[in-house]
Amino acid sequence: MLKFILPLIVVEDVPASRRFYEDYLGQKVLNDFGEDVQFVGGFSIHQRAHFQTLLGDERHYAITLKSNSSELYFETDDIEEAQARLKQSGTEFIHEIVEQPWGQRVMRLYDLDGHILEIGEPMESAILRLNEQGLSIEEIMNKTGMPKGFVEGALH
Repeated sequence: MLKFILPLIVVEDVPASRRFYEDYLGQKVLNDFGEDVQFVGGFSIHQRAHFQTLLGDERHYAITLKSNSSELYFETDDIEEAQARLKQSGTEFIHEIVEQPWGQRVMRLYDLDGHILEIGEPMESAILRLNEQGLSIEEIMNKTGMPKGFVEGALH
């Protein structure tokens, strides 16, 4: 049986990427191996040049940045504050805070190497907000797709 451990993303400048994830996303480092840094949140950044040597011939195994084919997902209780902090950093946004069809508010942006980051409010926060807007438990269940027990738990 295989056990999934963590996603690893390739970055050009490990120290700069580490600072970005620590300073602007509040991530804590679990292990720093120089060309590879693991964060407590369960992901790792790896030096592009070193990773290329692990893959082999660049002509056959080229590393493509900003491919828009995956994202790392984060949550925060204060999405407006997170957006303001990231805007101050000069981060390139795909879109600022928007409400998704299921009612959750999220933003998407690029990290320093063009990896998509999605930052959203916890679903419990979305449920509370929808309730404050006057939606019933059944309406919240229909909008969010969350089961009744989860919705009721978020409201109490």
